[in-house]
Amino acid sequence: MIKINIEELLKKNKKSKYWLKQKMNLTSRNLNRIINGETTSISFKYIEDFCFYLNCTPSELIKYIPDKKR
Repeated sequence: MIKINIEELLKKNKKSKYWLKQKMNLTSRNLNRIINGETTSISFKYIEDFCFYLNCTPSELIKYIPDKKR
Protein backbone atom coordinates (compact mmCIF):
# COMPACT_ATOMS: atom_id res chain seq x y z
CA MET A 1 0.00 0.00 0.00
CA ILE A 2 1.21 3.50 -0.81
CA LYS A 3 0.37 6.20 1.73
CA ILE A 4 0.62 9.91 1.08
CA ASN A 5 1.91 11.38 4.34
CA ILE A 6 0.16 14.77 4.10
CA GLU A 7 -1.42 15.03 7.55
CA GLU A 8 1.83 14.32 9.40
CA LEU A 9 3.69 16.86 7.26
CA LEU A 10 0.95 19.45 7.83
CA LYS A 11 1.34 19.00 11.61
CA LYS A 12 5.12 19.25 11.34
CA ASN A 13 4.76 22.56 9.44
CA LYS A 14 1.91 23.82 11.66
CA LYS A 15 -0.41 24.20 8.67
CA SER A 16 -4.00 23.15 8.04
CA LYS A 17 -5.67 21.16 5.28
CA TYR A 18 -7.60 24.34 4.48
CA TRP A 19 -4.33 26.24 3.97
CA LEU A 20 -2.96 23.50 1.70
CA LYS A 21 -6.09 23.20 -0.43
CA GLN A 22 -6.11 26.97 -0.93
CA LYS A 23 -2.43 27.03 -1.95
CA MET A 24 -2.82 24.10 -4.34
CA ASN A 25 -6.27 25.05 -5.63
CA LEU A 26 -7.73 21.67 -4.65
CA THR A 27 -11.22 20.89 -3.48
CA SER A 28 -11.64 19.52 0.04
CA ARG A 29 -13.04 16.33 -1.47
CA ASN A 30 -10.01 15.74 -3.70
CA LEU A 31 -7.51 16.53 -0.95
CA ASN A 32 -9.29 14.15 1.43
CA ARG A 33 -9.37 11.43 -1.25
CA ILE A 34 -5.58 11.73 -1.62
CA ILE A 35 -5.05 11.73 2.16
CA ASN A 36 -7.33 8.72 2.69
CA GLY A 37 -5.82 6.68 -0.15
CA GLU A 38 -9.02 6.73 -2.18
CA THR A 39 -7.32 7.70 -5.42
CA THR A 40 -5.55 5.41 -7.87
CA SER A 41 -3.07 7.92 -9.27
CA ILE A 42 -1.47 11.26 -8.54
CA SER A 43 0.28 13.50 -11.03
CA PHE A 44 3.91 14.53 -10.72
CA LYS A 45 2.72 18.15 -10.60
CA TYR A 46 0.76 17.44 -7.41
CA ILE A 47 3.72 15.59 -5.90
CA GLU A 48 5.94 18.55 -6.72
CA ASP A 49 3.42 21.01 -5.25
CA PHE A 50 2.95 18.95 -2.07
CA CYS A 51 6.72 18.85 -1.63
CA PHE A 52 7.02 22.59 -2.19
CA TYR A 53 4.24 23.63 0.19
CA LEU A 54 5.02 21.00 2.83
CA ASN A 55 8.77 21.59 2.65
CA CYS A 56 9.57 17.92 2.12
CA THR A 57 11.06 15.46 -0.33
CA PRO A 58 9.07 12.86 -2.30
CA SER A 59 10.45 10.15 0.00
CA GLU A 60 9.03 11.99 3.03
CA LEU A 61 5.70 12.48 1.27
CA ILE A 62 5.19 8.95 -0.04
CA LYS A 63 5.38 5.93 2.27
CA TYR A 64 5.26 2.28 1.26
CA ILE A 65 3.48 -0.04 3.69
CA PRO A 66 3.83 -3.73 2.72
CA ASP A 67 0.57 -5.62 2.29
CA LYS A 68 0.75 -8.77 4.44
CA LYS A 69 -1.89 -10.50 2.31
CA ARG A 70 0.37 -10.74 -0.75
